[in-house]
Order: sequence, then structure tokens, then C-alpha cells
Amino acid sequence: MGRPLELILASGSPRRRELLSSLGWTFSVLVPSVDESLIPGESPEKAVKRLSREKAESVAKECPGRWVVAADTVVALGDRILGKPSSREEALEMLTLLNGRTHSVFTGVTVVSPWGTETAAERTDVVFRELPEDALPVYAESGEGDDKAGAYAIQGIGSLLVDSIRGDYFNVVGLPLCRLSRMLECLGFSLADQWRKTP
Repeated sequence: MGRPLELILASGSPRRRELLSSLGWTFSVLVPSVDESLIPGESPEKAVKRLSREKAESVAKECPGRWVVAADTVVALGDRILGKPSSREEALEMLTLLNGRTHSVFTGVTVVSPWGTETAAERTDVVFRELPEDALPVYAESGEGDDKAGAYAIQGIGSLLVDSIRGDYFNVVGLPLCRLSRMLECLGFSLADQWRKTP
């Protein structure tokens, strides 16, 4: 067995840190500094792929030769992209839009390695239950969705918002683990070694 693979997670998201930790991998965190503004007319899939790549490359420049993982997540309702709310009022507006409807969660993932770079996007469709009007302000004021795309967290008390999903649950949390695993395989880090935690 070789030395453990040491990843750099280019993200300040506690959810992504928790998901990577659940795999038992050794990693450090370096938060990238990039402009996360959306380009008018850009599709959700293109936006998250572009932003994840920009995040990964900005950290990789500081740490050449290392494995870097970055991700970016948005919620899309039709053609409308919902990022992180700027206020509780905006959070309530987003939740009201999503109430009783199906929306899509897109996460772009980029892996930069000594052997190349992979970028991909994962989509999961989420169905919100029909919620009573008096419930939405209570959830918005809880603050759980303050720093999350679409103003909710599926893994917290926001789980009560969700009727069903079609696709990868972890994608909605913020990091599609199966997709990430396949990308690592493409770059030479086999599934067996992912379980052994060695390159």
C-alpha cells in the first residue's frame, strides 16, 4: 500500500467537509477566492461546471502537484437559477417559489490532479411538498438555509420540506460522491484504492 491520498477540498462548506470525512479520506481545506457571479443566459449546468473549475484551478495554482476537489451548487426552477439568499426575506421568496413544485439541483465538480483535470455536473430533481403559508416564514427565520442554494438544507430540518427526490441525495447536500468517485477513477485513483485510501 502506498501513502494515503491527500486531497485539498477547495470549499468552505461544512456539508462538503462532512461528506468527504465520511469516506475516511485525508484532506485539508483551502477556501478559494473567486467571483461566483452568474453569467446572464448561462445554463445551470454550464454555470456550476465553470464555477467549480475556477475554484479548483485557483487553489491548484497555490498548491501545484496536489489533488484538488471543488464544487458549486445551484437550484434551478425552470430557467430561473437560485443561488444563496442574500437575506431572510429573499430566502422566504425562494421557498415560496419552490413550494409544492419540482426543482432541480445542479452541482458542478472539478478534480485537478497531477495527471489531468476532470469536470462534470450532476442533476437531482427535488419535489417539495405543498406547505402551509404560515410554515415557510418559520423555516426561513430558522437560518438553516442562509448559506445554501435555494435557501434550504435537505439534511436538516429542511428535510420536512421534501416529498421526494429523483437522483443522487448527496448531490442535494452539495457533493455527489458517486460522481466524484468516478472522476477520481478516470484520473487513476481506482475504486479499490479509494476504499484503501491510497493512490
